[in-house]
Amino acid sequence: MFVTQKEIKDEVVTDLIAIQAHDFDAWFETLSSNQKVWLQQHDYSAQAGHFLAIPGDSGQIEAVVLGCAEPFSMWALAGLPQSLPPGTYRLSEKSSAIDGFQAAIGFGLGCYQFNQYVSNKNQTPIMVKLLLDADVSRVKEINALVEATRLVRDLVNTPAIDLGPSELAQVAVDLADRHGAKTTIVDGGCLEKEFPAIATVGQASSRPPRLIELRWGEESAPALALVGKGVIFDSGGLSIKPNSGMTLMKKDMGGAAHVLGLASLIMELGLKVNLRVYIPAVENAISGNAYRPSDIIRTRLGKTVEIGNTDAEGRLVLADALTLACEHGAKRVIDFATLTGAARVALGEDLPPVYGRDQQQVRALQDLSFQCEDPLWPMPLFDGYRTYIKPKVADLSNTGSGQFAGSVTAALFLDEFVEPGVDWMHLDVYAWNLHDRPGRPAGGEAQGLRAVWQWLSNEYGRH
Repeated sequence: MFVTQKEIKDEVVTDLIAIQAHDFDAWFETLSSNQKVWLQQHDYSAQAGHFLAIPGDSGQIEAVVLGCAEPFSMWALAGLPQSLPPGTYRLSEKSSAIDGFQAAIGFGLGCYQFNQYVSNKNQTPIMVKLLLDADVSRVKEINALVEATRLVRDLVNTPAIDLGPSELAQVAVDLADRHGAKTTIVDGGCLEKEFPAIATVGQASSRPPRLIELRWGEESAPALALVGKGVIFDSGGLSIKPNSGMTLMKKDMGGAAHVLGLASLIMELGLKVNLRVYIPAVENAISGNAYRPSDIIRTRLGKTVEIGNTDAEGRLVLADALTLACEHGAKRVIDFATLTGAARVALGEDLPPVYGRDQQQVRALQDLSFQCEDPLWPMPLFDGYRTYIKPKVADLSNTGSGQFAGSVTAALFLDEFVEPGVDWMHLDVYAWNLHDRPGRPAGGEAQGLRAVWQWLSNEYGRH
């Protein structure tokens, strides 16, 4: 996928010339007469996304020219790994003024394949590499960002038959071991006593629920908590989903995948924080002991919740995890969750809403997210809707009385379990690509990951 100058030795490296339309004519005049004829024969004009191999005098490929859109997008090179002949390529100095850092990330994500379950052994692996000329720290960051995204995609794409609560816990343990972090797994009777909402949601499954905690960093560093929804499959419980709504529910642990990916970045690149990661891992299944609509359940915080719909389970398990994060002294809490269909109705698949108590901070994250081409959009914690989640017979309702603003009321529900004064943000992600695009194949996707990483990096700095 990536190589550095030290690694290639005498290997042939082919120039990759990324050209925007306004630079094409000037670049064309620098070519030899034979090369000009070659481009003219192929009617090549640097249309965005189109590439052409250019032969040298020996007949071998001397360079590859790629048309890029204006303004430049990080996905400009993302379609190349699936299309270029095997070999090593380098972004040429003759290219238009483009962001090499962003382009490299897009190229790396274009190398992604999820084919663990494909029995066709004739599938062609990607044998294309990009030579990185950046300094060592930037190369390390490019690799870390690509690998973190691959981790999120792999976890979301893995079917629930192979990724239950225990397997998800093992992923966290393995990640912690690689970075000298520590993990605690709470299950069984201790979970029932200490985390009643998590236990209640997961009690109907043959695969017992658990709470996963990962700890890394110096105790004296600023306390940062990441909380991720880890519903490994969501049938909807007794409020069962239709088949059309259940098909993609292996991705309902997308929040957990995101916080593990973000944790891998934080540990690999040495963010100056005292990190805690909390993942409530459950399966929302159906059996004789499943929790029911109209049940009233207790949470770790002590607040009671009337169940309006067992398919609104994510906010219940997050409630206990958010409570624990605050108990452990987190000054800043960020949660990721595939929480509501209402968020998709409002903003679609590619634009996750972000909620936060500090609106100026949320807007700063939004601006940064668009610079990173990892967009997020602020949504309000509108206090006027809080009455929707206040039933008469319990402290809270997990669905509320209103028919509208489902993503807002879900965020307000979570807000009830975060201590006043704690800096809290909530990302309601889809974690999925419905269609193939360069660098973004259909299937599991990391959303907001690069944006939040960059924002945290600016906030805390790195070792």
